[in-house]
Amino acid sequence: MDLNNIWEQFLDRMKQDPTINHVERKMMAGIPFIYVTVSPQFSIDHTTDSVKKHAVKAMKGKRLTLNLTFVRSEETLHVYRMRFLVPQEKMFCCGNLCFDCIRFKD
Repeated sequence: MDLNNIWEQFLDRMKQDPTINHVERKMMAGIPFIYVTVSPQFSIDHTTDSVKKHAVKAMKGKRLTLNLTFVRSEETLHVYRMRFLVPQEKMFCCGNLCFDCIRFKD
């Protein structure tokens, strides 16, 4: 699964949101952060809900989970640590006759 496509869908949705002035993704030490700038009348709760809403739409139909953590805020700029997590279980048969093969699950 290519997470870059998910990130692109998410960022495109965020950029189309009228309540969001600017959104940017930055990688620091291998961890993705998003910087969201909003209008002054919108609260941090509204911004967080908006980020979650667009992330869920980008993940629709995929077996992903969202890890979103608020980091800091400066006036109208809000920073989040955000990751799309792939499940840790096998999703296909590799042919090595593993004891926990996906073929044996109900």
